[in-house]
Amino acid sequence: MTYRTPVADMAFTLKHVAGLAEMLGEGLYPDLSDDLVDAIMEEAGRFNTEEVAPKLAHSDQHGCSLEDGKVTIPPGWKELYHAWAEGGWNALTGPEEFGGQALPLQMATAAMEVWNQGSMAFAIGPTLTMGSVEAMERHASDDLKAKYLEKLVSGEWMGTMNLTEPSCGSDLSGMRTRAEPVGDGTYRISGQKIFITYGEHDITDNIIHMVLARLPDAPAGTRGISLFLVPKFLVNEDGSLGAHNDVRAVGLEHKMGIHASPTCTMSYGDNGGAIGWLIGEENRGLAAMFTMMNNARLMVGVQGVGVAERAFQMARDYAAERKQGKSVTAAKDAEMEPIIVHPDVRRMLMTMAAATEAIRSICYLCANALDRTNAAAKAGDGEQAKLWGERAGLLTPIAKSYSTDMGTEVASLGIQVHGGMGFIEETGAAQLLRDSRIASIYEGTNGIQAIDLVTRKLPLSDGMAVKELFVEMGIWAKKAAESEDAVLADAGEELGESLEDLNFTTEWLLSCLKEGRTELALAGATPFQRMFGITLGGCLMLKGALKAAENDDPSAARRKTLASFFATNIAPETTALMDLVINGGDATLDSDLILAGN
Repeated sequence: MTYRTPVADMAFTLKHVAGLAEMLGEGLYPDLSDDLVDAIMEEAGRFNTEEVAPKLAHSDQHGCSLEDGKVTIPPGWKELYHAWAEGGWNALTGPEEFGGQALPLQMATAAMEVWNQGSMAFAIGPTLTMGSVEAMERHASDDLKAKYLEKLVSGEWMGTMNLTEPSCGSDLSGMRTRAEPVGDGTYRISGQKIFITYGEHDITDNIIHMVLARLPDAPAGTRGISLFLVPKFLVNEDGSLGAHNDVRAVGLEHKMGIHASPTCTMSYGDNGGAIGWLIGEENRGLAAMFTMMNNARLMVGVQGVGVAERAFQMARDYAAERKQGKSVTAAKDAEMEPIIVHPDVRRMLMTMAAATEAIRSICYLCANALDRTNAAAKAGDGEQAKLWGERAGLLTPIAKSYSTDMGTEVASLGIQVHGGMGFIEETGAAQLLRDSRIASIYEGTNGIQAIDLVTRKLPLSDGMAVKELFVEMGIWAKKAAESEDAVLADAGEELGESLEDLNFTTEWLLSCLKEGRTELALAGATPFQRMFGITLGGCLMLKGALKAAENDDPSAARRKTLASFFATNIAPETTALMDLVINGGDATLDSDLILAGN
């Protein structure tokens, strides 16, 4: 079974479905051409297929270990990372003045999918480093940028994000980590953080921690949180490394999956206080951290895409080789045939392939909206920056939640296609399910994403932001429905019905919010979020099929087949989800008898 990075399909979706080609045509990235996009994707695919992907099983089996505050990583992991960083991959979106390539986030998003196809445990480390760069670029002082950004951009140093504590998880109002001002511009940080990805390792010489903490006179709740840069090793004025800071790993989680990613409990200030520097303004740390978190939420969605692609390829190849039974049309004396001939196996494989393309399209579209926002802001176009910022706000919870949910579902289907062999670790199918399961939990659980979508994002611009998105989705459903191609026409009709379901349900939720029935709206938030993801993904697949036909692209037949399958086998779920959202909330809330216990 041979894994292949599908670079041509990914590049087409990036350019023609998500909209990168339009931005290139507008001259927004004068140094980036269509050919260069293809070349970058080809090289990413080559490196992944040859270097990252082959280490998936070995790194999982070896895992990480902690002894005397030092984490040992899987053999070959350090060398892999340095070869990757030397290739310039960490610097794709970094600012040019600090050695970055200043490419659009869309390119980094597609590249990050590539690395996640290879190994989710590998890709999550650079994800946080890139987020650290973005947070520093926007909020840090010039002195901090001068000292840290170049090495973070290049990947010579890695970054982390420290939010969660034993006393608080997603609700940060109970945070206890303290920051005491010293008087010389530094702060002494003390406290404990848990679930810190790549919190300790020996891959890079230094680790730059982004830590949320409270000042002594900070207001209560989330309004009193500040963000601090706390290096593992202090950095001298000449850029050399100094003493070890008062920060160390005191625990290493034994996780269900992503074993090669060290998830640490970090202790700050056991010996007087870790030295840190303020990023942004006092008591405005969440604003700075959200720059990093929103980037991370999209990239976690991309993890779902990467795992789904790998799971599909693994299941498809297995089904083409594994012989069991024979087709119902085969002669009685015929030999056993590969299981890929069986309709139910084909249904599962098509579900995997269609879902993967849908969530890829959504994640790339979200990255496009973020790039559009940044481009408008740089141009001083406040109106366009607001429009695209709201579009990115709408798409982020869907990209994070629907993509990770489907990543797990696709990985689970992959095990089912393998049958009993899928339950055996040696085949690799089980690892993909184990790895993918965390993605719907971290960076804000998918339930929290649903709360954000319904209560904060749907009401943007008094509901006009979401309605404008629906209009654009409807354009592609209508174009497909009016196509002379009967297959596309049927698919367009199906997605048009799903869009009607979504529109009606959205209006119902907005009315609940206006009438003070917020709890009822929240009871249906998660199924609504899935409904949104299905409809958006389906409309984008129609767009891809139409664009491929217009351009006479080699993927045209494949995209039409996938869009048709999605429209007829997945999109009809929106009708049931609409009923669930509107009529299922009362039963959800009236549950004390069951949930109160004995």
